[in-house]
Amino acid sequence: MHTMARGLRFPEGPIALADGSVLLVEIERGTLSRVEHDGTVEVVADCGGGPNGAAVGPDGKVYITNNGGFAWVNGVPTVQSEDYVGGSIQRVELTSGTVETLYTHCEGHRLKGPNDLVFDTTGGFWFTDPGKRRHRDRDRGGLYYARADGSAITEVIYPLNHPNGVGLSPAGDRLYVAETETARVFAWNLAGPGEIAGYRGPETRPTLLAGLGGWQMLDSLAVDAAGNVCVATIRNGGITVISADGTRVEHIPTGDAITTNICFGGPAGDSAYITASHGGLLLRTTWPRPGLALAY
Repeated sequence: MHTMARGLRFPEGPIALADGSVLLVEIERGTLSRVEHDGTVEVVADCGGGPNGAAVGPDGKVYITNNGGFAWVNGVPTVQSEDYVGGSIQRVELTSGTVETLYTHCEGHRLKGPNDLVFDTTGGFWFTDPGKRRHRDRDRGGLYYARADGSAITEVIYPLNHPNGVGLSPAGDRLYVAETETARVFAWNLAGPGEIAGYRGPETRPTLLAGLGGWQMLDSLAVDAAGNVCVATIRNGGITVISADGTRVEHIPTGDAITTNICFGGPAGDSAYITASHGGLLLRTTWPRPGLALAY
């Protein structure tokens, strides 16, 4: 793997752009940043709090899941920060760096720590909120769906156990969610935008795509063009690739115990950009298969 950039302050949420540069968030720094071909890092926007995930929306702006802020120990996020500002969904205009807060609440409840998001082709996006952990207690997590124009937000599933990565199948008819601490990836069939097929409440059982053994945890994910779920893996640092039917599991190590995300780009779509967050690195490698083209 090639190290594209160093010295990043807990990078996450990579977005590969057509010009070869990569947008990502630096959670500890509180920014949306751009990494150029030569490794130069430029701050695009100061998001405050804890920008955690990023995706391009239908208007060409970048949508941010902001967790509101962590306390940090030796460059590693721990509990909710003392200056925690609450969770939110933000929207960044790339040219000016203007940051707009789109959502802070859902159905009367405060967003606690939004983490990852993925857009569908209708202009809506799914996002996870694992909640926040404090020294003596913690929140339950949930799965949400919202419109990019700010018109609607819905809590679709609650509760979940620290939901983190979220992605869509190539046909857009299946949703994947990775739970961090259980090291499980779940799948739900979709009936439409923001609708889980046959959903009757939190007792409705999803499909367990894969459950990993041993002491490892899961972070964010991306889906490749063949429908494999590529999920960043912590402790057993690397990318765990799970086939669409859950029967095949492959692990690709990165050498960083806190590997947090992957995205795809390049002319053929087979360049993988991986955030190795403990080392503050953005890695690049050629992937065996092209990634799934995102909605926007």
